Amino acid sequence: MFEKKDCKRKCKKTDKINNMLEEANLREWSYVLGSKKEIFKRNLIAGIARGLGMTIGLAIITTVIIYILQRIVKMNIPLIGDYIIDLIEIVEKRR
Repeated sequence: MFEKKDCKRKCKKTDKINNMLEEANLREWSYVLGSKKEIFKRNLIAGIARGLGMTIGLAIITTVIIYILQRIVKMNIPLIGDYIIDLIEIVEKRR
């Protein structure tokens, strides 16, 4: 008796999940088949946002690395400090 109830309950839940997945897929297709201008606009804005995000992130990471390297040079650690000073001189010569 319990098995029939459990089976019916599980079947109903499975059907419900299946219907939800089918609806989600239909929404995806409606987006793909939607207005070409709208899709182009969304993708353009997303690309610009990604590009800006990467640029800002790289600038922040580079700034932090340069700050840390400057601190290491100020500590005057013999091997590391000399190596960093050489790197800075090479970069300045290339400018």
